[in-house]
Amino acid sequence: MPKHPETVDEYLAIGCGRCPLGSTPDCKVHSWDAELTAVRNILLETDLTEEIKWMVPTYTYDGKNIVMLSALKGYVNLGFLKGALLKDPAGILVKQTENMHEDRILKFTTVEEVAQVADHIKAYVAEAIEIEKAGLKVESRKVSDFGYPDELITIWEENPEFQEAFEALTPGRQKGYLLHFSSAKQSKTRTSRIEKAMPRIFEGKGLHDR
Repeated sequence: MPKHPETVDEYLAIGCGRCPLGSTPDCKVHSWDAELTAVRNILLETDLTEEIKWMVPTYTYDGKNIVMLSALKGYVNLGFLKGALLKDPAGILVKQTENMHEDRILKFTTVEEVAQVADHIKAYVAEAIEIEKAGLKVESRKVSDFGYPDELITIWEENPEFQEAFEALTPGRQKGYLLHFSSAKQSKTRTSRIEKAMPRIFEGKGLHDR
């Protein structure tokens, strides 16, 4: 088993340890050594505390998670955990996925890209700290905000008991299923996912419940 890092220095040296490539030259962290270090150096100039959480560099304020730094296959990811509340005057924050609600990220593929937005990173960190101090939270999305796939509605029409079972789930479990169903590109795949999930839904279980 790959070793899990206990410090950011270890993360840069061996990777996150989540996959078999950890502690090997093929670990994706090593593809972005310079970029990760450049972002890290900027964060170390802020009022954030550097830690390792979930096996990646995490920067906190008064024990609250503010940003996370990680290496993905195609880029370095700097994620603001309440980024949806940031004003983003430079227009540089993006959603990592369409379904991302709270987080906003910055993507980097070169040290030059990091340098170009260094001042913005510091300003956004300062704003994120003030958001945390004020106790602000991103408004939770309602289940209805996720939308119901046509395939699910069709099955509900044929099986009202299934609709009742689905609507009896907690909002979090409903959201998880809706994301799972809707992420399939083809209609037949959406239908298949719904049919496979039916037994669990009738049992009142979420997508990842045991």
